[in-house]
Amino acid sequence: MTDSPAGSGVAHDPDAKRKVVNRLRRAHGQLAAVIAAVEGDAACRDVVQQLSAVSKALDRAGFLVISTALRECMADPGTEGASDPEELEKLFLSLA
Repeated sequence: MTDSPAGSGVAHDPDAKRKVVNRLRRAHGQLAAVIAAVEGDAACRDVVQQLSAVSKALDRAGFLVISTALRECMADPGTEGASDPEELEKLFLSLA
């Protein structure tokens, strides 16, 4: 993850980082299944179900990143690099 105006909250929480990486790996596998389904001329229903799973996995990873940054910001708002709550709100709404 790169530094951004919202900080790098996940990098500070190893458990959250592990969870985000696991969710992204799951999404990666689901996306591979979507590609294989399209290449294999799978039924539309199967492709859409797999796309939905990928989308949910990515959304959950994004929400976890934001919630981790919010917790860190609220726990110690005065630290250097603390996340800006307004920026985090914008990021949250971009996923909603």
